[in-house]
Amino acid sequence: MKLISYNLRNHHAATDLVPLAEEHSPDALCLQEADTKRIPLRIGELELMHATAQSRLGLAVYLRTGRFQPQTLQITSLRKSFHDRVMKPGEDRLVMVRALDRKYDRDVVVASFHAAPLTSPNSLRRHQIRTAFTAMHEIGPGLPSMMAGDFNYPLFQSGLKRHIDTHGFEMNRSVKGTYSRYRVLRGNYDFALSRGFGVHEVVALPQGKSDHLPILVQTSLQHAAIEGKTAELDERVTLLPS
Repeated sequence: MKLISYNLRNHHAATDLVPLAEEHSPDALCLQEADTKRIPLRIGELELMHATAQSRLGLAVYLRTGRFQPQTLQITSLRKSFHDRVMKPGEDRLVMVRALDRKYDRDVVVASFHAAPLTSPNSLRRHQIRTAFTAMHEIGPGLPSMMAGDFNYPLFQSGLKRHIDTHGFEMNRSVKGTYSRYRVLRGNYDFALSRGFGVHEVVALPQGKSDHLPILVQTSLQHAAIEGKTAELDERVTLLPS
């Protein structure tokens, strides 16, 4: 499966989407900072499955209709940062789609994620990630899951990786940095977190009209996931207390 994740920088890079889809033929597309009232229902062979409606910095998930059949759609609010309370960009920072992958005849979960900005502490972003893991487990217990997006976590990524590992997910990123607008803030912001998928490569694509570079994730279902034997992965998922 090929997945592209792209932060559109307040929708400025929306015109990049059609060329990206034509050149790379992704099976899934995860967007952040999109104006969801203006994004198209279709981009080539991709169809809009779900998107936020209230957030100024919208999120969306597109899937290839010839391969995926949507089953469950969900938007989840994450813990607010100080920036969220003052600037009010919207509280929905996670969009999930559970869909039947016809190629392997099993359901998978694909999610677009946008963490709190750099003005927030890393502890808040880790909490948002844990909440996202819990939501993904609830929408598809034991299913192969992929969450891609803008994590706003350029420093201390080794600690973040260890934190993600304890929840049964794998963190993958490109070698090249994905944010380049301000020299002092440059780094790798855009990741793919997966469970039940084997990620072969994450590549930062050439920069378009956004301050983020789109990432292309090359992945496939792991053998255990294909056989439906993902119960052992669930044992490592630590759910947040109610």
